[in-house]
Amino acid sequence: MSDNGIAIVDKPAGMTSHDVVDRARRIFGTRKVGHGGTLDPDATGVLVLGVGRATRFLSYAQQGPKRYVAVARFGITTSTQDASGEILETKTVSLDRDRLERAIPPFVGRIMQVPPMVSAVRVGGRRLHELARAGKEVARKARDVRVYELKVTDFTPGEYPEAQLSIKCSGGTYVRTLIHDLGSSLETGAHMVSLVRTEAGGFTLADAVSLDDLSPEHLRPMTAAVQGLVQLEVDPSAVRLVSNGRPLHLGEARLP
Repeated sequence: MSDNGIAIVDKPAGMTSHDVVDRARRIFGTRKVGHGGTLDPDATGVLVLGVGRATRFLSYAQQGPKRYVAVARFGITTSTQDASGEILETKTVSLDRDRLERAIPPFVGRIMQVPPMVSAVRVGGRRLHELARAGKEVARKARDVRVYELKVTDFTPGEYPEAQLSIKCSGGTYVRTLIHDLGSSLETGAHMVSLVRTEAGGFTLADAVSLDDLSPEHLRPMTAAVQGLVQLEVDPSAVRLVSNGRPLHLGEARLP
């Protein structure tokens, strides 16, 4: 079996994405393992792993759209924008499903998002979560992200209402920040209670294997990393040119 390929893991809660990579390195017997998009420790779901030469293709999994199911709780804000942080403010709110759904449209499409302090984004050569642990807060530039879909799939009223959200968004989007900003727009405050990534890199939870069951037999071919891209079949002479770094002249070929 080839030592180069893609593995799809259902990341368990309580582990960082790097923890999963470390386990995979032992399973596959190589240091050359990476992942295609960080999941927070408390989050679960689809994590795309690249093994060997397939690590070169992970950028496609990182950049492509992803789907999530998240639970948001309104009336409570936290220091990390999720349930792992310290509570900063609580307030009893009056919020129903109709009002929440009316607040969603401004958060669909291209939006500007400021990365949270507890994140892996680098500022001045240091990751934001390192600065946050040192008690420092620094200015962060807003980033352009895209939310393709944001729907309320369930709603539980109460003193601190909860909503289950179905989200499709671009790589680099922080779902907890999306929820935090939604709560700010409603003047209720909000934080993310739970998060499951249901799709990434064209793979769904149905394609994923638990980390405890992961083995070399679950390695997929490297081409699986780009299964979501448009494919063009070329002749052997073009293959030789491309493999030597020459540009591919498409001629009459038209890609969608």
